[in-house]
Amino acid sequence: MTNPGWGSAAEGGGPQPQPRCVRHPDRPTLLACSRCGRPACPECLRPASVGQHCVDCVAAAERSTPQARTIAGAPVRSERPSPIVTYVLIALNVLVFGITAAQSGSVMTNEQGSALFLDWALWPPIIAAHGEYIRILGSGFLHFGLLHLAVNMFALWVIGRDTELVLGRARYLSVYLVSILGGSAAVMFMETGAVTAGASGAVFGLLGAQAVILLRLRRSPAPVLTIVGLNVIISITVPGISLWGHLGGLVAGAAATAALLYAPQYLGAGTDRDRIVRTGWIALVAVVAVTLVAIVLAVVRLRDQLGV
Repeated sequence: MTNPGWGSAAEGGGPQPQPRCVRHPDRPTLLACSRCGRPACPECLRPASVGQHCVDCVAAAERSTPQARTIAGAPVRSERPSPIVTYVLIALNVLVFGITAAQSGSVMTNEQGSALFLDWALWPPIIAAHGEYIRILGSGFLHFGLLHLAVNMFALWVIGRDTELVLGRARYLSVYLVSILGGSAAVMFMETGAVTAGASGAVFGLLGAQAVILLRLRRSPAPVLTIVGLNVIISITVPGISLWGHLGGLVAGAAATAALLYAPQYLGAGTDRDRIVRTGWIALVAVVAVTLVAIVLAVVRLRDQLGV
């Protein structure tokens, strides 16, 4: 005789399957996200003000929460981020110097006997005659001796870190490279007979960037301008220093930073972050275009003078 109760237990009274983590189906769990209610293992849960949230809900909340940003649109993090671009630029300059020193066999007169130095040094006539345009940018990573390198790298370390944190890595690198181009353009117009090299044009560009940043923050740029003034005096009074390379880098760096910080304000970008960033980049491209046009005009002028 069949017992109805036994039959019910055999058919549906066994242990129910335990819920599985939505991100790890092989892991049974009795925990769940207090926001979306989905089962989740301990690894996929984070403490919240009420209960615990799964990592997907935490990420969604972070995306929907407005993030604090600098005046240039760079994210502001709770912990101080590492100025990676500044350190990479210093490393590149040191690496290039090491190559030239190894080729020449000297750390003080590395420009003599180094094939890389001869190929990259900024000498306007050879650019005009042979189209060696790598010199326009490559010269910004060369240095005349160890002292020249040490002074420029110390200045880059001091000035570059804070500028990078305000502008953000991509904008900061763009300003740095535009400053090199601006310094080269000025040399090609005003110091056509000199052989020029060094990161000082880029460093002056970062000084110009800091002055613009202070103005945008409604603070006095007097400390930065004082440093610029002292360096201009040194550039004039000490032989062998490229005054126009410094001034060209200063103007280019300031113009590039002003394009990033002021163009969105005056071109009506409003408060939409994507539009602000896009407008700043467009303005920066315009500054780059003007700098490149200046270089082209300098090359044309030199070719006419050389009869090439």
